[in-house]
Amino acid sequence: MLSERLLTTVMRHGASRYLDLAIHDEATLPAPIPGRPYLLYVHVPFCERLCPYCSFNRFPFNQERATAYFKHLREEMRRVADAGYDFESMYVGGGTPTVDIDELCETIDLAKQLFSIREVSSETNPNHLYPKWVEPLRGRVDRLSVGVQSFDDGLLKQMDRYEKYGSGAQIVERIASIQDVFHSMNVDMIFNFPSQTAEGLTRDLEILKASGCNQTTFYPLMASPAVEESLRRTVGKVDYDREGRFYQQIVEGLSDRFTPASAWTFSRTGGGMIDEYIVDYEDYVGIGSGAFSFLDGTLYVNTFSLKEYGERITAGKTPATQRRVFPRGDLMRYRLLMSLFGMSLDKRQFARDFGVNIERGLAVELAFLRSSGAFSVDNSEELVLTKRGRYLLVVMMREFFISVNNLRDQARGALSGAEKSLLFGDGDQAECCRSDAEHPLVEAVAKTEDAEVTPLGHPR
Repeated sequence: MLSERLLTTVMRHGASRYLDLAIHDEATLPAPIPGRPYLLYVHVPFCERLCPYCSFNRFPFNQERATAYFKHLREEMRRVADAGYDFESMYVGGGTPTVDIDELCETIDLAKQLFSIREVSSETNPNHLYPKWVEPLRGRVDRLSVGVQSFDDGLLKQMDRYEKYGSGAQIVERIASIQDVFHSMNVDMIFNFPSQTAEGLTRDLEILKASGCNQTTFYPLMASPAVEESLRRTVGKVDYDREGRFYQQIVEGLSDRFTPASAWTFSRTGGGMIDEYIVDYEDYVGIGSGAFSFLDGTLYVNTFSLKEYGERITAGKTPATQRRVFPRGDLMRYRLLMSLFGMSLDKRQFARDFGVNIERGLAVELAFLRSSGAFSVDNSEELVLTKRGRYLLVVMMREFFISVNNLRDQARGALSGAEKSLLFGDGDQAECCRSDAEHPLVEAVAKTEDAEVTPLGHPR
């Protein structure tokens, strides 16, 4: 328990300095490095109804606004192709990517024309698991990821998801109805709610296994220190000691049907795209308002303003307005975090990429992980995690994603005028979600939903 608490403290302190952004005032992103693989991330920032504390860049859906946005998005995609980038994998996040299915399909079709796309993943919500949305994606999308969080009706009501998306029984019926449409059907779940019990988690695991999905991602409840206090006053304290026990319950409960694909993703197929695609792709290009790119050790953040995004695309400029160049030591720690999140690290590749072996480059970090029993294999060639080591990575990623969500909150807070009113209560369509704003569990869950993610918190 002590190692997890220490890790939480260290990660909270360190992650805040990783994301100190500067102005990016160049007209374009850097050119691709020949031979280096890249992933394409596409951000769709629209939802039919806003969760008030979701940190991802999202706006209430409006047809005119969305049509203009998708036009600019496809123009940005063409410029990325003109710059020489190519991609085999594409991930569409949001927002709710399926909110305008025709525009989404046109965008996917263009990507397949411009690039060597072999694999497409898209997120969606449980209310879009019907033929109107699913059938157009058949043959276009290989992996569909649906945010469920829990099948427990009591928890769904606490999260304000019951009225939006239906009961647990209704959701699992929809999942089962489309299990053969996609190569991979991923169900996102959350564990360690203050009111969740071991028995309730067991029921969630059994329902999940019977649903027909072939992949699931279990995120720990991610609450910033401020939200933790609100949760404690209303629905109970977030118990991180219990989080570890729940995680082991998940690992054991899924072991008869699923195998680990990352520290918190489990797959029946043992392959295919996962939400944390940066396990396989360290470099990626993010297009769309609020998207992140990570290129050769530098993070680029696109403007969160829809208005500025459209203006910059129209003017022929990159929408990336901020960046952070990571020093070598931080890049080594980042490689350690992301590689071990994928459950193993190649020491030989690390030495080739950084010009120093990991024993010298990250001596303190390795000493801590070794003393905590993190490795089942620790030789001259690789590191492989134990079950305990996988949970330590869950702790590390939880804290990392919380810090990235704070960055997103700052970017949204900097919006001005009409765009801020759309998000925070005075603009059209914002009124529909005001009643949610006082519930701290909604805030904590929204921040957990944000964590699907990316090297720097899943750019979505």
